[in-house]
This record gives sequence, C-alpha cells and structure tokens, in this order.
Amino acid sequence: VIDKAMYEPIMETIMRPTVRAMEKEGYPYKGVLYAGLMITEDGPKVLEFNARFGDPEAQPLLMLLKTDLIDILEACIDGNLDKIAIVWHDGATVCVVMANKGYPGQHEKGQVIGGLDKVSDMDEIVAFHAGTSLKDKNIIATGGRVLGVTAKGADIAKAIDNAYKAVSKITWDGVYFRKDIGRKALNRLN
Repeated sequence: VIDKAMYEPIMETIMRPTVRAMEKEGYPYKGVLYAGLMITEDGPKVLEFNARFGDPEAQPLLMLLKTDLIDILEACIDGNLDKIAIVWHDGATVCVVMANKGYPGQHEKGQVIGGLDKVSDMDEIVAFHAGTSLKDKNIIATGGRVLGVTAKGADIAKAIDNAYKAVSKITWDGVYFRKDIGRKALNRLN
C-alpha cells in the first residue's frame, strides 16, 4: 500500500535519484519507469526497474488517472512533463488476476471464457485481457495470466468487493485466482 506518507520517501530516495543519476551519466530518461518495490520494516527496497508499465500493477493506477495518458506521454517526449497537471480520481482500485490453473507452470489452453458480457455491463470494472484470443466468436484462455479484473470503489473495501463480484461472474475450466487481493491494504489502513 503506497499511501501519501510512503509516496514521498519513495520518490525522494528511489525514483528521483535514479532519474537524476541517469541524466548525470548522459542518459536522460523519458518514458515510463516502473519500480518493483518490496516494503520492509526498514523502508522500501528496489527489486527491479522496468522501462514499461508493470502489468497488472498499472491497471489499477490507470483507472484512477484523470489526466489523459496521451497528454502525459506527449509531455514526456517534448520535455514538458513539469508543465502538465496530473490529476487523479478519488477512490481506490484493486486488480484480481484470473489465471489458468497451474500458472506459472504448465497449464491448459483453449478454454472458452464465460461471463465477460456480464462484467462489461458493471460500473467501475474493467477486465483487462492478458492471455486471451478470439476463436470461432468465443474468447478463449490462451495464457497463464488470462485477465486482470480491475475494480474501482470509494475505498479499498468497496474496490475489493466490486472486484470479487466481477470475478464471480467470469468462468472457464481451470480458472484460478487468489482470494486475498487487497486484504493487506485493508488491514494496514484499518
């Protein structure tokens, strides 16, 4: 859970120094810099950096982004990012990854996914496709991570509730998902 109290230390001790160091070495960075972090008793620790959005980590963030992402990316390219106001929606988001049983190891492929039509009618829910294909007018599960069911809510508890309501409507043979997503955040904030 990255709350306001943790956000600034992460920016000041990890993200900004990293970008400044790249610039100092003659490699100014423009683009998305995703930091995989582990939050420890001693503070945040870097596990990895990626020059791309983290998936499914980006999906909840993008649902809260009010500013047009294209405007942000163009400002990055043009070197004007400091001149754009990045605005966020209120609320919280949660992403539940629906995977094929056996992931990340061997898993079945080609199962027809049901219930996506029901989820598409739900407010504040997006089922991001990760490992799906279209075959004979059916959406089928073709990857390990199949869907990132992402829900928005007024708070984390409501976002969790919305996400699992949506997940309960989606089915296929061999579907697997964790049932504890968001619980650590809920416990930490209560």
